[in-house]
Amino acid sequence: MARQYAIEDYRNFGIMAHIDAGKTTTTERILYFTGRNYKIGETHDGASTMDFMDQEAERGITITSAATTCFWVRNNKKHRLNIIDTPGHVDFTIEVERSLRVLDGAVCVLDSNQGVEPQTETVWRQGDKYNVPRIIFSNKMDKTGADFFMCLADIKDKLGAKAVPLQIPIGAEADFRGVIDLIRMKALTWDGDGKDTTMIEGEIPADLADKAAEYRASMIEAAVEMDDAALEAFLEGKEPDEATLRKLIRKATVTRAFYPMMCGSAFKNKGVQPLLDAVVDFLPSPVDREAYKGIDPKTGGELLRRPSDSEPLSLIAFKIMSFEHVGSITFCRIYSGKLEQGMALANTTRDKKERAGRMYLMHAADREEIKEAFAGDIVALQGLKDTRTGETLCDPQKPVILEKMEFPNPVIEMKIEPKTKADQEKMAIALNTMALEDPSFRVSVDSESGETILKGMGELHLDIKVDILRRTYNVEANTGAPQVAYRETLARATDIDYTHKKQTGGTGQFARVKLKLEPNEVGKGNEFSTTIVGGSIPKEYIPGVEKGVQSVWDNGILIGFPMVDMKVNLYDGAFHEVDSSAIAFEIATRAAMKEGCEKAGVKLLEPIMDVEVVSPGEFVGGVIGDINSRRGQIRDQQMRGNATVIRAFVPLANMFGYINTLRSMSTGRAQYTMQFAHYSDVPRNVADEVKAKYA
Repeated sequence: MARQYAIEDYRNFGIMAHIDAGKTTTTERILYFTGRNYKIGETHDGASTMDFMDQEAERGITITSAATTCFWVRNNKKHRLNIIDTPGHVDFTIEVERSLRVLDGAVCVLDSNQGVEPQTETVWRQGDKYNVPRIIFSNKMDKTGADFFMCLADIKDKLGAKAVPLQIPIGAEADFRGVIDLIRMKALTWDGDGKDTTMIEGEIPADLADKAAEYRASMIEAAVEMDDAALEAFLEGKEPDEATLRKLIRKATVTRAFYPMMCGSAFKNKGVQPLLDAVVDFLPSPVDREAYKGIDPKTGGELLRRPSDSEPLSLIAFKIMSFEHVGSITFCRIYSGKLEQGMALANTTRDKKERAGRMYLMHAADREEIKEAFAGDIVALQGLKDTRTGETLCDPQKPVILEKMEFPNPVIEMKIEPKTKADQEKMAIALNTMALEDPSFRVSVDSESGETILKGMGELHLDIKVDILRRTYNVEANTGAPQVAYRETLARATDIDYTHKKQTGGTGQFARVKLKLEPNEVGKGNEFSTTIVGGSIPKEYIPGVEKGVQSVWDNGILIGFPMVDMKVNLYDGAFHEVDSSAIAFEIATRAAMKEGCEKAGVKLLEPIMDVEVVSPGEFVGGVIGDINSRRGQIRDQQMRGNATVIRAFVPLANMFGYINTLRSMSTGRAQYTMQFAHYSDVPRNVADEVKAKYA
């Protein structure tokens, strides 16, 4: 079977916005008008198609990205739209990042009465980071206080971006009737608010003629700058024709010279069809983006993969989700080549072999099985066993690693236990599945107490996970307060000679170990080595020694946190023909390690976060003062667009509740991201407090 749609007719795009700007409602309308849905689901009724999780329906927010395929006919040609609905909440930025990574373009939705909101700034800057071309859609034009021109000014002031309106609204708030298309100079109005409303093309209202002419002139001026010949003709008084104008706007959008801006009310079904036309006209197809850079896993050299079916197969897994009756499904974006059901694949990130099981086109929670897929497609694969988010799958004969996704280390942990013993196993299976789906969420078990520990990116992140556990998996659980993950390390080098002897009837126990303990380079991790000569300890007992060392590393000495950056060398010892055993050496080593650590001294380390605050200029002084009061060290300050970026190292222990302080200090306009930077010594006065807390 050959490809049905040319790759030039694909649009892989996402919808990004602040919470409540109407992202999901816009997606719902797109699905309705493209004929994908026969009824319209409403987010505020908890019935939208894309938000199919209980938590999403109830909170009215999108937590997971959902991928959907639909089609739109433009100029008598059918185009294939792959839409990824992304979340807007800061704790789920990992979802936004992993979606942006696989998109070719995006629609940024604004709430016309709010303009650019804090999270809009966050997702906008993530779009900049991944060079994603965008169209801006000023939504909710029917809402009280809606102001298209305020939004336009906001984009310039708060994002430092150049937006060029392709439409201006006819009326606003309760009087919003439609839009003026500045390319064709026609008025588009709708004859009602319902889903069966029809779009009527007419003449521009007389009272808006001057304004339309003014905005059309500035649109043409911005567009002709994209081409020397068009600019020359324009300067001689000749305006570009419609086809040329569209071509120039497309070029500007793809190269991010400016961002086309449109408006409407998705909820009232106004402005969605022109938005779909603009997606097809102006957002890039996979071919418009440059060839994708990858690494040759054998040589480390650079490889390119072009978006073509004839190139070797390469795809990135960007999301894993579990569905009832189907199990785990992996969402993949195919960058090059052709994928067929049952094909052998190589996971080059992990050096594992995989096989493509069943393949689906996803429509939110529904699936349509397909036998093959091509470059540019977004598909869901069943049956991948060893593939995680962000990993590359490819043709085993022509391996490549496409750019890796970086997932920050979890910075916060929380103990959890099921309310009933019967739920223990159910909880373990559920948490394991959730950890596979979300790489920023980890689960571990405390070897001494046997308690289960959840680790995540923030308090809300863990909150939602516990909620999913309760609803989706029916496991009721008790949780502890969130806490910082400290570490311990050796203060200075020491030697220890320890003998373990036990003689109580029957077989005795005997083991003697001589260990050299010393601090390792920061960030180097733990290292164990042996330099035994002359067989003073037989080889079969060495694993026992290693096990003893590892158990102290895992459980620490001071307050029970793991030890890091430490070297242990076993250089001598003694054994007894009858009384020695691996277990005796394990016991001797554990005691020797504890004695040696106490002798040399153990320091407490705390996680230091690399904090980046993006703030409008007027709040910078307050932000810096607050960071200093949190034992933070300002590293640098620079401008990004028209905002100031402050980077600092701050101890995680002092970052709890920071978002609330930052919001109130900056009237909600500053936002921050933080990721783990390194571990650093805890100052003595703070260390004493921590020890007292865990004693």
